[in-house]
Amino acid sequence: MSHVKARALTPQTAETDAIRFLVGTQSLKYDNQIHIIDFDDENNIISKNVLLHQVGEIWHISASPADRGVLATCYNNTSDSKVLTCAAVWRMPKELEPGSHESPDDSSSTAHTLELLCHLDNTAHGSMACVAWEPTGDGKKVISLADNHILLWDLQESSSQAVLASSASLEGKGQLKFTSGRWSPHHNCTQVATANDTAVRGWDTRSMSQIYCIENAHGQLVRDLDFNPNKQYYLASCGDDCKVKFWDTRNVTEPVKTLEEHSHWVWSVRYNHSHDQLVLTGSSDSRVILSNMVSISSEPFGHLVDDDDLSDQEERRPEEKSQEPPQDSVIATYEEHEDSVYAVDWSSADPWLFASLSYDGRLVINRVPRALKYHILL
Repeated sequence: MSHVKARALTPQTAETDAIRFLVGTQSLKYDNQIHIIDFDDENNIISKNVLLHQVGEIWHISASPADRGVLATCYNNTSDSKVLTCAAVWRMPKELEPGSHESPDDSSSTAHTLELLCHLDNTAHGSMACVAWEPTGDGKKVISLADNHILLWDLQESSSQAVLASSASLEGKGQLKFTSGRWSPHHNCTQVATANDTAVRGWDTRSMSQIYCIENAHGQLVRDLDFNPNKQYYLASCGDDCKVKFWDTRNVTEPVKTLEEHSHWVWSVRYNHSHDQLVLTGSSDSRVILSNMVSISSEPFGHLVDDDDLSDQEERRPEEKSQEPPQDSVIATYEEHEDSVYAVDWSSADPWLFASLSYDGRLVINRVPRALKYHILL
């Protein structure tokens, strides 16, 4: 993929057995593509299938949580010399769904084409920044952010039609534009967080009304958000002030914690789905940083050690373990990229595995260092 620019990455959310990521390209010269990246963990082999995405450069990609063949993209559409970012829902060909036994050699020579299920028609609302699926449920509800609008869509039977269920707009002075948003897995999936300019806002999807606002969450543009999967009020944000901040949305005056490990814009932040003290960030400083935010995790006394590190004596005499809570720390800094890292994400199938994508089209798959397995101090 090295000759292709890329900034869009997602794990295949509905796929919990195979390790699979989807990457979207940004090429002005060629038809754009979605690369399906499969990682065979036992043999350390990466294989790739290509899907044609002929409608334009891909800015954002997200996979359905319910159907592993369905995904949404936000892409540039140039017509009448105006560039508008549009969004659509697609289905990949059946033979490329995991578990189909087409050998990669056959498929690499022929590119498959995505089947368009429906457009998220935003002609009235401006350019799409991102699409977020309702985290649990049947894959029929999505939120899209278009300029200063937050739009809730209902994907009808077989997702061949999208009905705008409700919407809200940012009010205020100036050029108000959303940069990103995440749907909370908590509160029965009734909350979404959005970023615009330096602010982070919470919305209730039932009334489409604002529930909280962190006015100056960052000193500069907020780039990305993620919810702690295990602590319902905890939210991470990152941005152009080089910082990653952790918030308790019940009290938004001050962040609970701030990380200042990156030296340039932080584009992406992701909590590990199983072990929420593991937090990944990617930045324009070309680095990926894995942090252990144990003090604000759901296991503040849990620590990461390897089974092999425990000698028999330690296992026999737990009372001698220090009762000091573990400290937050950087676990590892990854320097395999030579360009801005626009996206990082954890595998849906293996909690210890993650991918990072830089603008030059380099996708790197890493695993959490083996010396860090999970033990709770009982």
